[in-house]
Amino acid sequence: MITPKPDNQLLWSPSEPQIQSSKLAGFIDFINQKHGTDISLLDPKAYERLHSWSVDSKEAFWEAIWSYYEVKGDMGSGAGSNLNKMPGSQWFPDAKLNFAENLLRGRDSQIALIERGEDGRRETISYATLRQDVAALAAWLRSQGVTPGDRVAAFLPNSRYAVVGMLATASLGAIWSSCSPDFGLQGVIDRFAQIAPKVLIACNGYHYGGKTIETRERVADIVSHLPQVAALLEVPYLSDLPPLNAPLHETEASLVSWSDALGSHPHEELSFELMPFSAPLYILYSSGTTGKPKCIVHSIGGTLLQHLKELSLHTDVGSDSVLFYYTTCGWMMWNWLVSGLALGATLVLFDGSPFHPDKSILFDIAEAEGIRTFGASAKYYAACEKYGLKPASTHKLDRIQNLLSTGSPLSHESFEYLYRDVKQDMCLSSISGGTDIVSCFALGCPILPVYRGELQTPGLGMALEFFSENGDALESGKGELVCTQPFPSMPIGFWNDDGTRFHNAYFSRFDNIWAHGDYGEFVHHKGDPQLAEQRGVVIHGRSDAVLNPGGVRIGTAEIYRQVEKLED
Repeated sequence: MITPKPDNQLLWSPSEPQIQSSKLAGFIDFINQKHGTDISLLDPKAYERLHSWSVDSKEAFWEAIWSYYEVKGDMGSGAGSNLNKMPGSQWFPDAKLNFAENLLRGRDSQIALIERGEDGRRETISYATLRQDVAALAAWLRSQGVTPGDRVAAFLPNSRYAVVGMLATASLGAIWSSCSPDFGLQGVIDRFAQIAPKVLIACNGYHYGGKTIETRERVADIVSHLPQVAALLEVPYLSDLPPLNAPLHETEASLVSWSDALGSHPHEELSFELMPFSAPLYILYSSGTTGKPKCIVHSIGGTLLQHLKELSLHTDVGSDSVLFYYTTCGWMMWNWLVSGLALGATLVLFDGSPFHPDKSILFDIAEAEGIRTFGASAKYYAACEKYGLKPASTHKLDRIQNLLSTGSPLSHESFEYLYRDVKQDMCLSSISGGTDIVSCFALGCPILPVYRGELQTPGLGMALEFFSENGDALESGKGELVCTQPFPSMPIGFWNDDGTRFHNAYFSRFDNIWAHGDYGEFVHHKGDPQLAEQRGVVIHGRSDAVLNPGGVRIGTAEIYRQVEKLED
């Protein structure tokens, strides 16, 4: 029998009421009735059995996700064909849907967005107002010639402008791509020049660390490198600045203010272009160590189904949730966060430094807004501990039920810090996936215990394994993170690629296997009748950064864990 590692101590276990009231419990009841799975929450192997079914019966599982969440659209004849081929699988090949339509279903009076900033700004937007703004902006985009498949690029802070812009773009069946305004000029050009956007939405500046940074000159430079841009839509994020009046470097792009664009179509009816399941929705970018960033294209349907599954079943988000993630529009966690609208949640959008004007500003906001699901990077939590923050004794965080961490592996010490100094009774979920899949391979689960240093479980529908260098599946020991079966949020491919770079990026290492580039292992927890059986996951870092002294492979997370202990 494989035994747990001695240093992976139990930190939290859900109570019986927490398990029974979880969103996952409702989904299990649904599939028991529809598919005869006979999974009992009282069974210590409940999640293990559910995960096995989701992988072994992947067509039924993903159809169940569509049905359970009442996805707006036409599912067509079913989950797909050629679903054992990577690349080459075709999910829901004759389905029709619209991403924005599925994110705008919340009640009119419910708050959709709470916008907070380090400068003290606080604004709220209801679902009714959000729909009105999306309809008006979509009409303006249409007037600029934006049609299905066109690209709309955004250079924006995490704000309502970005959310409205994305939803308006998606409502037309066009493709959204965004960068954060803290990106350097060349970084933005390297990304957007590859995708030739028809419209650029850009802010005139932003706030960070107590500073006000104007971006108007940089925006003009960006437009000068994007000859296909027909219109620049300027967002007055810094309200005290005059509109951009610098010449757009002799380009033919027209300049329109946000208020004028929305004001030109004030009574427009919201409409949605029905698109194929695999039609492109987002273009995200690899960080890239050599050459220009790769432009990763994600599908409408794959993104929607995967995010519904992860936010609801793994993170327990619903219409009663206030959801927050500290992110910018240049990170995939922004795309993940915004999908919370599909569940009727209220999103908290924050722009600025997470430590200004006070080190505890994010916890101040969590208390004030009643945040239920709070997310940030592992680096943020490590910094909180070094700053000596102890929100458990300074803040009332009783509403927080889920705390999320990603961006890099969460250290054992940060696990301990968060339960000791932030909150004891919560599900702490370290999650891991990436821009490549706009989602996660391993993440949290509200019905499973939390062990120090571990991600709780592989995601539903994700056939996660760790392979040896020879391609053998490892039940224990460190190896390459792979996925042995297709999943809907696999990218469509890379922009302007004949398939060669895409294949080489993920499928050249092992035939018909997704090789993600992470290095990790499974940790098994069995034998305690009071706790669920579970196959935890430990991520040791990127596999291409693993050191190999004396034949012993050491991941970057293991190195950082020791370095972080040094006082310096």
